[in-house]
Amino acid sequence: MTIRKINLEDGLPTAAAAVTRLNAEILRARAQRVRALKIIHGWGSSGKGGVIRLEVHKELRKKSRAGQIKAFVPGEELNPFSQSGRAALALCPDLARDPDYSRNNAGVSFVVP
Repeated sequence: MTIRKINLEDGLPTAAAAVTRLNAEILRARAQRVRALKIIHGWGSSGKGGVIRLEVHKELRKKSRAGQIKAFVPGEELNPFSQSGRAALALCPDLARDPDYSRNNAGVSFVVP
């Protein structure tokens, strides 16, 4: 399997617990040579973006800047028109086969570990 799906919403965790799980899943994926992760964090019930989504994006941006992951793409940017989408697709072309490709889904993010 090239893309592993991780649902951070399972069990209704706090944002801190979700970020802890995210970090563990990234380490596991790197050790197992998984090509990409599809992170389900949800959009938030308020319609404004949930705390888990915001914290996950913050953590992934930090990891990207530190070189701890190869690429991070918010779901709404996974398309051939965004720079981050093109960069992730160059690293993992299978992302183009994901059902959320070019669907503008803000409830998911993609990581190339």
